[in-house]
Parts: sequence; C-alpha cells; structure tokens
Amino acid sequence: MSIQKIPEKNSVFFEWFNQYSGILLKTPTKTFAIDPVDVKPKHLKNVDIILLTHEHYDHLDSRLVKEVQKNTNCTIIADPASAFQLKPHIPIDKLRVIRIGDIIKVGEVSIKAAKCNHEARYPNTYIITSEDGVKIYHTADSLPFPELAKMGIDEKFDLVFCSVGVAKNVSPESGFEIARLTKPPLVVPYHTNLFVNQKIFQQLIKRELPRTACLIPEINKIYQISKVR
Repeated sequence: MSIQKIPEKNSVFFEWFNQYSGILLKTPTKTFAIDPVDVKPKHLKNVDIILLTHEHYDHLDSRLVKEVQKNTNCTIIADPASAFQLKPHIPIDKLRVIRIGDIIKVGEVSIKAAKCNHEARYPNTYIITSEDGVKIYHTADSLPFPELAKMGIDEKFDLVFCSVGVAKNVSPESGFEIARLTKPPLVVPYHTNLFVNQKIFQQLIKRELPRTACLIPEINKIYQISKVR
C-alpha cells in the first residue's frame, strides 16, 4: 500500500513515522504531515499541508519544515508559538496560524483546533474531518481533560490517537483516560518509544472498553481506516 494512492470511499490512510506524534494522513485529496521530526525530507515529498501542534523539540523541527515547504510549496498550519518560530523562514502566504476554536478548510477537508492539556505556550490538538466525513482526533501529547467527554459525544470520532509516553506525566493510563472519555470505535497508542506502554494501553482498552478496538501501529507502515458509525 502506498500513502500516495487514493483511499477507498469513507476511508483515510495514516502512517506513524517517529516515536512521537508524527503522522502522515492521506484523505482522498490531501496529504498531511503532522508534527514532522526525526524524518527525512524525501519521506514528505508529496505533502499538501504540514500541521503543527506546538513548539517542543519532538513536534517542531524548523529546519525540516522549511526544507519540506521549499520542496513541495505546501501550506503550514501551526499553533501561534510554532508559527512565530517559522515566520522568518516560510513565505507569508504559506503560513497560517490556528488557535483553539478556529476551523480552517483545506479544500473539502476541515481542521479544527481544540484544547491541549500540555505544558507548552499555545498547544493545540486537532480534529481533522475528511471530504467524506471520516473524523480523526490527533491529541499531540495531551493529558486527558474533562471536556473530552463532550467532544466525544459531539464529534463522534472515528479514530483517536492517544499519547502513552515520553512527555511529562504521560502514561498508558493517561492515554487510556483519553480513550475512555472520547469512546471512539478505534484508538491508536502513539508518542512512545516503549512497546510495553502500547501493550499496557491495549490491555486497558480490552478490559475496560470492549467496544473500542486498539491498533498498535508499526513505524512507517501504512494503515487504512474506514468510517464505521
């Protein structure tokens, strides 16, 4: 399977490409690189959008973003702190700032910035809705927060990425709490360099949320996710 192929109807492709929250997401018409670090520019040669959650080293590599943008002429959509760092390096018409509550349309794809419970300046999580309504929630390395329960009801996510390590206070248990609050049909544990963290998370899901499936991703493997609601 190639990330450059077109997903089936009501589906998207995704690829996890680092031990953090680096995700390539392919909808029928757009390719997104989310939080690209620890990846070579040639791996991102066909992206339309680079989406940045916050300014920490494991989410923003200004030099890489600059090179990929130059190579692809893609648009950068970034939280205010990341945008500030990138401003000297990216053409003004290719850099868009997004704040919590903002919605940006890229063609028929919608990107909504939501709260992120993380110690950064202006961190975002992102709700990405594809052209045919597949809804992905990229939580960066957020800890859980109470509003997630209402978001889960209102948004009806098809897939939620749950951080289970690396960041301060983040654990399989905190990732599970995000899943418990949002209750999607599918969760993916990421942002970890320890497979054991993903397995603990998977066991919690199996025991406590039997209606939710858990996919433990392999780095650089492509997955197709379909809308099920």
